Amino acid sequence: MKKEIIISFILSILVLIPFCAFSQTRAELERRRVRAMDEIQYINRLLGQTKESQEKSYGDLLLINNKISSRKGIMGNIRGEIKLVDNRINETQNIIESLEEDLKKLKDEYAKMIRIAWKNQKTLNNLMFIFSSESFNQTYLRFKHMQQLAEHRKKQFKAIDYVQHVLKINLNRMAEVQEIKQRLLAEAEAEALLLQGEQKTQQQALSKLQSREEDLKRRLRDQQRQAERLQKEIERLIAEEAKRTSGSATGTYALTPAEQIISTNFGNNRGKLPWPVERGVVISHFGKQNHPVLRNIEIDNKGIDIATTTGSAARAIFDGEVRRVLSLPGAHRAVIIRHGEYLSVYTNLDNVFVDVGDNVITKQPIGTIHTDRSENKTIIHLEIWKNNTTLNPALWLSK
Repeated sequence: MKKEIIISFILSILVLIPFCAFSQTRAELERRRVRAMDEIQYINRLLGQTKESQEKSYGDLLLINNKISSRKGIMGNIRGEIKLVDNRINETQNIIESLEEDLKKLKDEYAKMIRIAWKNQKTLNNLMFIFSSESFNQTYLRFKHMQQLAEHRKKQFKAIDYVQHVLKINLNRMAEVQEIKQRLLAEAEAEALLLQGEQKTQQQALSKLQSREEDLKRRLRDQQRQAERLQKEIERLIAEEAKRTSGSATGTYALTPAEQIISTNFGNNRGKLPWPVERGVVISHFGKQNHPVLRNIEIDNKGIDIATTTGSAARAIFDGEVRRVLSLPGAHRAVIIRHGEYLSVYTNLDNVFVDVGDNVITKQPIGTIHTDRSENKTIIHLEIWKNNTTLNPALWLSK
């Protein structure tokens, strides 16, 4: 058997191995897509809480923005799947062409063997060829030669059958991946239409909100004042705690052994902490960012804002001790929980279930989240501090 055909056989065997990497990568993209679609359904549920008599609110716009982001994520995943499928189609096509070429070579060689065998049968009987030997040794060698020719033809026939089998598998796989691609293209087209509709709704909501620019500026000023008051209260708490534990307002805590354990455990759970609500969606992210409506205005969010369903409870994100329960004008109530050198801050609460000095455990309800009846939106604001430095809660919460 020729060298290139031997190599082709090795490749053919590898082809029979399941497309593990391809399947796993596609499965991960599909899982992400399912999560994004689930989030969109949840956002639609939150948007559905807006009464028909109400115009699109600021909270609605933030939810719509989030939905558009999720929709784009879905489309990105679909594009990724299509790229994977295209790669698989190209690879399978190359394999099919190689197998077809090898099959032709094998059949040509087999036909040549059959012609030679038939020609030999016409000119000389096999038994006569063997028994006409001049010695026993020659008889044995001729007999082995005939056996080898027969065995070679048999192997060649099996090789043809095997390559045909592998070729059939790859042709079936080609049909499967092409069908997958057509389905993905149809899904991409459907998602594009949905995105267009959502972007149209976004523009309509944005136009209406821009006509209420003064109201939005007043609301922004109120939020900034609330944030400043909360920050001052946190800084005061940190200074008090530092002075109480170390004797000087250094901005750091002198932790007890038990507090050090909680602090270490909190730090080790970065990216794994539970959400402060059972179910929600982040509508405003951490850090400096352009205002979603007001032009040329930058906002600086010290935490994240999470929209959830009416009546939802706020939950502690980790074990700790309640150090403050505050009433903030215009921001309702806030709870500050200490976790060693870390603080978690929950604002926009109505009823609070805990008192200063209470020890709380992870996921323990600490209060009900306020619902703005003018917009029918329920939003909790979460901050995480390490000593006197704000941290991005999105990096600490589980995905």
